[in-house]
Amino acid sequence: MGAPAVNAAGAPTPRKRRKHTWPGLVFVGPYLPFLVVFGVLPMIYAVGLAFTDDAGGWAGFRNFTRTIGDYRFLPAFGHILLYTSVWLGSLVVLVVGLTLLLHGRANRVSSTFRFLFYIPGALAGASSVLVWLFMLDPAVSPGSFLLHDVFGAQLFVESIAPGKLPFIFAMIAFWTGAGGWIVIMYGALNTIPQDLEDAARIDGAGPVTIALRIKLPLIRKWIAYMAILSFATGTQLFVEPQLVNQASLGQVPDTWSANQLAFQLAFRYADFNAAAAVSVDLLAIGLIAAALIVTRTGLFRTDD
Repeated sequence: MGAPAVNAAGAPTPRKRRKHTWPGLVFVGPYLPFLVVFGVLPMIYAVGLAFTDDAGGWAGFRNFTRTIGDYRFLPAFGHILLYTSVWLGSLVVLVVGLTLLLHGRANRVSSTFRFLFYIPGALAGASSVLVWLFMLDPAVSPGSFLLHDVFGAQLFVESIAPGKLPFIFAMIAFWTGAGGWIVIMYGALNTIPQDLEDAARIDGAGPVTIALRIKLPLIRKWIAYMAILSFATGTQLFVEPQLVNQASLGQVPDTWSANQLAFQLAFRYADFNAAAAVSVDLLAIGLIAAALIVTRTGLFRTDD
C-alpha cells in the first residue's frame, strides 16, 4: 500500500484525521441517549408549551409578553444577573489565580491544598446550603464574631437580608464549586510542555511572567469552558433560595430567582405555558452567553 496522502503543507489528509474521531465517538456515544431523553426532548417540549395556550392552540409570543409583564419577572432576573456576575467574577479570578499559584509550587503541599479545596464539592447543593444556614446564624455560627463585627448582623434574618442574598449565594456556589474547577484547571496546566517553561526561565522570565504570559494564554479555552458551564448553572439557581425561604419562614420571596418563578407559575397557578416561557427565556440567555464566549475565545477552533 502507498504512503498516506499529504497536502501541500505536509499535513495529514482529512481521511487520516477521521480515524482519530472514533475514540471520541466511543466515549461520547453512551452519553448521547441521556442527552436526547433528558435534555433535547424536554427542551423541545418546553418550547412547544411556550408558544401554545392551555388548549394547545398557537399563542405566538403572548406567554412571553404576559410573563414579562408580571411584577415578579424583572426582580427575579435581576437577582440572577447580579448573583451570576458576582459568582463568575470571583470564580474566574480566584480559581485561575489559585490554580496558577498551586501549579507554580507543584509539591506535596500543593497536592494537599488541591484536596482540601475539593472537599466542599463532595457535598450536594442542598447539604451545602444547610451548612451555610448554620454558619450564617449569629447564635450558633463559629464565625459569629465576623457576623457581628464585620457584617453587623445580630440575628439570622439580618444575615440573610434581601440585599445580601446575591453575595451569599455566590459565596455558597464558590465554596462548593471552586475546588472541582481548580482540579480541572490544574490538569489543563499539566498539558503545557515543560520545555516552554524551561525556555522562558533561560530567557530570564520569573514565575509571575511565566504564569501570565505562557500558562494563562494556553488555558484560555479551559477558562471559557468553565465560564459557559458556570453561567448556565448560575441561571438555574433554585435550591439555595428555596431552602433559605423555608428557613426564614418566608422572609425571602419564593419567586426570588427565575427558576423559582417558573416553579410557582407551574405548580401553584397551574400555568405551565407561562412557566415554559420563563424557561425558554433562561435557555435563550444561556445560548446567547455561550455563543458570545465561544466566538470571543475560539473555544472550538482547532489550532494548527
